[in-house]
Amino acid sequence: MTFGPQVFPTYARVRFLPDPTAPGQSESDVDVDAPDDLDVVRDVVTVLAAHTRTPDDVYFCLWDGWGTPPGLEGRPKVAVPNRLFFMFRGALADIGDWGTPRMEHAVVGHTPPPAFIWPADHAWCFAFDVDPHYAGIGGAAAAVADLIGHPTLDAVEADPEKAQPLYR
Repeated sequence: MTFGPQVFPTYARVRFLPDPTAPGQSESDVDVDAPDDLDVVRDVVTVLAAHTRTPDDVYFCLWDGWGTPPGLEGRPKVAVPNRLFFMFRGALADIGDWGTPRMEHAVVGHTPPPAFIWPADHAWCFAFDVDPHYAGIGGAAAAVADLIGHPTLDAVEADPEKAQPLYR
């Protein structure tokens, strides 16, 4: 699930924290100022917007484990093993502002990022589960190269068929 469908020619991991440096390392052992997840996702979709013909017609899935925010009641849900997601449509430019109040998580006022984003033309897929420290993106080689080359994103090429580094 951390890379979405395995149908794309190339994949990347965008890291929200650096990869673990030792087996069994905990996220709490990392001494960095972690960026806000939603800010990183905004930077990612800004790059990916250039790699779709449908930036104004995009599907989003938000994990229902964050609760049911006003405005999403009765929306369709997508089921994958061990997770349910609210599904809705919008524009990439609207990310994080879907007409709902900010939802509470670990920090009051924190808006959780979407778990999946994909444009209607299926040019790429962004997948961000709540457990790993990275998001997986599948797309064309040019899209992945632009993510890896972006000056503020920590992105690396990835093979979704291989085990990825994880914190315990």
